[in-house]
Amino acid sequence: MGSVKFPLWVRIALLLAIFVLAAGAGLLGYRYYTHPRTLTVAAGSIDGEASQAMSAIASRLVSINAPVRFKVIDTGTALGAAQAFAQGKADLAVVRGDVGDLSQGGSVVVVAHVVALIIAPPGSSIASIDALKNQTVGVIAGETNSRLLDVLSKEYGLSRTKVFKDLSLNDARHALQSKQVSAILVVVPLSEKYLSLVRGLFQQNSKASPVLIPIDSAGAIAETERAYESFDVPKGTLRGSPPVPNDDLTTLRTSLYLIANKKLSTDLIGALTQTIMSVRRDLLVEQPIFAQITSPSTDADANVPLHPGAAAFYNGNLQSFMDEYGNWIYLTPMLLGGMATVLAGAWRFLGANSSEGEGPLDTLYALARRIRQAASDTELGDIELKIDNILNAERAKAARGDETAVDAITMNVAIHRLENLIQNRRATLGGKHPADVVTQDGGPKVADTTRAK
Repeated sequence: MGSVKFPLWVRIALLLAIFVLAAGAGLLGYRYYTHPRTLTVAAGSIDGEASQAMSAIASRLVSINAPVRFKVIDTGTALGAAQAFAQGKADLAVVRGDVGDLSQGGSVVVVAHVVALIIAPPGSSIASIDALKNQTVGVIAGETNSRLLDVLSKEYGLSRTKVFKDLSLNDARHALQSKQVSAILVVVPLSEKYLSLVRGLFQQNSKASPVLIPIDSAGAIAETERAYESFDVPKGTLRGSPPVPNDDLTTLRTSLYLIANKKLSTDLIGALTQTIMSVRRDLLVEQPIFAQITSPSTDADANVPLHPGAAAFYNGNLQSFMDEYGNWIYLTPMLLGGMATVLAGAWRFLGANSSEGEGPLDTLYALARRIRQAASDTELGDIELKIDNILNAERAKAARGDETAVDAITMNVAIHRLENLIQNRRATLGGKHPADVVTQDGGPKVADTTRAK
């Protein structure tokens, strides 16, 4: 079967179509790789500050065209954020290190540090936690601080149900004034906004100041509870003159993390970490709490281990696209080429393309066997017609300048041999001996001496 050669315009159109398809595939791949990925972030706090902070980051990510975008879900409390994350309703969450199940997450950044403050009203005689055994302590966001209350109750031998009472932020001031509680416990960042909120719970004047109660066993607690660390509240933190506290005061501190699901890719979280750390100074204008943004502990046994993507950034191992996929870009064409060669060899070995690769000479040589087996003159006529068709096809190819056309001399030799075979087969079918038939080139008969004898 002869090969088909398309006209020039068809070949040009095919090449253009292939080029357009390749360019389109490349463009789609590029857009897929560079298209921003939107991640759901769960955040919550009793004052709404956590969700506002994440919304500020979300706006910043859009303004700088970052590869990651945020969709913020306000869960109302830190516990709600941790629960949403544990249930798979969010890709990331702003959580406290001592709240909820964080086993599926890795830390990205420390958003802020929060400090436990036990504060008694001005004039109170309570000076230590031991003195609280027969008192009532109002706990703001008691459900969120459940683990902390368990730790304090165990360490100081307090009855949690008798000593600690859950209070809302709005009810705390009234509970103190009506002496329903002897002190309050809050866990807040040491920023001016939250310190002002705490001051507003107490009636103060120049001669009467709230009393901060130390957690003297903070160091021992931190040894067994990795979610906490011992922390000294600086002198004058709550009020400067007279200073409250009047000296550095020991208490407990935990961290507020932005955590990401461990299943999120290293590249994605690495890019997110890099973006947040690079824009944190700009975020200070909108949210002063971002002054506390810092990197989490890189220790392998940290309370909330680093996400692999964040670890790659902090350790300076964050890879670019070419670093990660460069080898594949170079090796893939070589592998595909090698596979194509192997498949082509196997295809040829199996003879799957033998019919497609048959040329005019192969067809002519195959006709010789048919001629020898022909049973009638009609069959020989069909063979002659096929020979004529092959000859006409090759002459047409030669006239078009097709390089695959068989040269005329070779074609004539093959056809001349077949015509002699046809003449001999006709003679045999007609009862004549082939030697009695004049050959195609007009040569004389050759006497059959064997038959004469």
